[in-house]
Amino acid sequence: MVSDQHQSGCNDFGLGLRQGAVMLVPHNSAWKTAFEIEAETIRSTLRGRQIDIQHIGSSSIPGIKSKPILDLMVGIEDFQAGPLLEPAMASIGYDFARHAGVPDDHVFGKGIERTHLVHVVKFDGPLWRHYLMFRDRLRADRSLARDYEELKDQLAIRFSQDRAAYTAAKKAFIDQVTA
Repeated sequence: MVSDQHQSGCNDFGLGLRQGAVMLVPHNSAWKTAFEIEAETIRSTLRGRQIDIQHIGSSSIPGIKSKPILDLMVGIEDFQAGPLLEPAMASIGYDFARHAGVPDDHVFGKGIERTHLVHVVKFDGPLWRHYLMFRDRLRADRSLARDYEELKDQLAIRFSQDRAAYTAAKKAFIDQVTA
């Protein structure tokens, strides 16, 4: 059972977006704290089944707009064991998105209005390195981060009610950055 305090704490950070919708908000410096709190909750819940937890996605890049959803990446030793985390993740409010359609990524979402997405991937595997490379390049290059934000602004207007299409339309930019 998720504590009321833990659930209400999400709103303190301005998190939450209706499933399927796309809306960008200015970066919130409190998202770093929200990540740290959630990462600790996940660590204590998984009790060592994870190797590392990283803050990824636009909410981890200071200065650019983001959907008000935190993306966390949990690295595990054996990717095939990811679905076995479902009961533990459910105990802290996460649903297993079995049919998310992201290869090599077990996705867990929190909240009816999504506040957090957890990507469970093989630690130091190709997807782990891909997510970190993209985040780190945008953090290091303000111009590149602004280009990404401009693209996201355009796509958010075009796909305001279709998050899957919005995400797919960003793929070419992301692939170019990580090539």
